[in-house]
Amino acid sequence: MSEPIHATPSSPIGIFDSGIGGLTVVQCMQQHLANETLCYFGDTARVPYGTKSPDTVKRYSLEIVEFLKTHEVKIVVVACNTASSLALDEVKAAFDGPVIGVVEPGVRAGAAATRNGRIGVIGTRGTIRSGAYQRRLQQIDPSFHIAAAPCPLFVPLVEEGWIDHAVAERVAEEYLAPLRNEKVDVLILGCTHYPVLSKVIGRVMGEGVALVNSAEEVTREVSQRLGELGLLSETRRYQNLYYASDDIEGFKRLYQRICGKEQGIFLEAPADYFTLVQQLHKYRGRLFTSAAQWFEPMS
Repeated sequence: MSEPIHATPSSPIGIFDSGIGGLTVVQCMQQHLANETLCYFGDTARVPYGTKSPDTVKRYSLEIVEFLKTHEVKIVVVACNTASSLALDEVKAAFDGPVIGVVEPGVRAGAAATRNGRIGVIGTRGTIRSGAYQRRLQQIDPSFHIAAAPCPLFVPLVEEGWIDHAVAERVAEEYLAPLRNEKVDVLILGCTHYPVLSKVIGRVMGEGVALVNSAEEVTREVSQRLGELGLLSETRRYQNLYYASDDIEGFKRLYQRICGKEQGIFLEAPADYFTLVQQLHKYRGRLFTSAAQWFEPMS
C-alpha cells in the first residue's frame, strides 16, 4: 500500500514519460492549466520504453512514481503510452490519489473523430503489442476497423531533434504506407513523442486523415478530476520543476522546441540523486522539522 497523500490545491501535478515526449502534455497544460505547478520526470537515461519487456516498464514506472511521491504531487499523469499500456494498474496501486494514463483519452478522441469507422493507431512496439488501443476501440464499437503499426524509430528521431529532417520523412513514408492503404480517416498518435512529428506524419498521411493527439484530452481529464476533488489551483505559487535522468542540456533544448521559452527549474536526476531524494523523504519528520522544499516560489 502507498502512503496517503495530503494534497492541497497548491500541490504539484506529477507527470512522467520515458523521455521528452510527455512535454507535449506539458505544453497543453501550460496553456490550459496555467495556475498549476508541474513536476515532470523524463527518463532520458533509459529511453525508449517501447523496446523493453513489460516487467521492466513496470519496474521503471514504479521507481518514478516513488520519486514523484517525494514531491507530494496531488495527481500522477502517466504521459507515456507504453507505460500506460503496460503499467497503469501497478501505478494506480502504488499511488494513493488519482492516476491518469494517455491511452483512454486518445481512444475516446479517435472514436469520436472517425467518419468511416477505419482507425489507424501508431505507437512503440510495446504499445502496439499490448493491444491496449485495439481492445478499447473494439469495446466502444465492434464494427471499427483497426489498423495498427509500430513505429520504433520515431522516438529516437524526436529525442535526437531530427524533427524536420529528410530522414524523418523517409521513415514516416515507410511506416505509414500500410495505414494509407487501409484507407483510415483517423490516426491515433499512440506515443506522446509522435505529436512532435505531426507535420511530417500529416504530410505523409494526407489532408483527409485526422491526427489524434491525446494531450488535450488528458489535460481536460486532469482538470475535471482535480475540480471534482477541490484541488484545482487558483494561483500558481511555485515554479515548474523538470527532471531528466540524463543529459539535462539536451532535454532543455528539446523543451524549447516543444514548449517554447524555458519556464521553471531544470535538474538532472541520475541514479544516485534518485536514491538520495527517496532516502531524504523516508526520514522526513525524524531528521528534519519540515518537509524538504523542492519547488522555488514564483518571483
